[in-house]
Amino acid sequence: MRIFLILTFILPTLIAEELRLVAYNIHHGKGMDGKLDLERIAKVIAAEKPDLVALQEVDKGCKRSGGVDQAAELAKILKMEQRFGKFMDYQGGEYGMAVLSRLPIAETIIHKLPKGAEPRIALEVVVKSPKWPGKFSFISIHNDWIKEPLRVKQIKVLQAGLKNCKHPVILAGDFNAEPKSDSLMALEENGWKMLREGRKNTWSASKPKVEIDFFFAKGLPVSQFQDTVIAEKVASDHRPIAVVITANAERNAKPESALPLDHGHQ
Repeated sequence: MRIFLILTFILPTLIAEELRLVAYNIHHGKGMDGKLDLERIAKVIAAEKPDLVALQEVDKGCKRSGGVDQAAELAKILKMEQRFGKFMDYQGGEYGMAVLSRLPIAETIIHKLPKGAEPRIALEVVVKSPKWPGKFSFISIHNDWIKEPLRVKQIKVLQAGLKNCKHPVILAGDFNAEPKSDSLMALEENGWKMLREGRKNTWSASKPKVEIDFFFAKGLPVSQFQDTVIAEKVASDHRPIAVVITANAERNAKPESALPLDHGHQ
């Protein structure tokens, strides 16, 4: 009886919780087979049962994708909340990126990044979940696809925009840069942790030869993570990536009291 009483006191205060995330450059819904199919994209995402999704190359009202508000349509199919961030006007509509969320979105922030081959932003949403102590930010990013020095500038501008952020942040998307590149090292040198174990190529979808899509985190109350590249070869020109983050979150802990990030295989 004494042991039972001890367990009932400890278990409610220390519970392992999962946060499920997906990042996907959807190529405005156009697959490697040339077909435009948002429902196919939605099925790929739905299989991961994500709490949050970072999407890149998203159309809103563009002629090439039938004038559809793609973020709104995916959110409807997946029964999630959505936010869209515009890069630029395109074909009678807007072209940019989006975030889908099962968690209530408290705030949306657009970070304007240095312009490269195309205009660029990073799209931040601030959410709060019972799975984590306090609020956290989830940011979708899509860096320049031509010049690495410009990607470094884009990362530095984003970090400057986050300098007053006191809560944990997850950064996800298409960085157009491989591991050990200057732009990704600029993150790691400033306390960001790449949520990745081993090399996992993501582009192109049919026969991926380079790894350019990632999750990064800073300040999360994390004990372990498991990441994967989803073996989807057709729906887009990128393979989507997913990560499951497990937090042993003390319910009375302060948001800034983060645990170190460790790999899922221990």
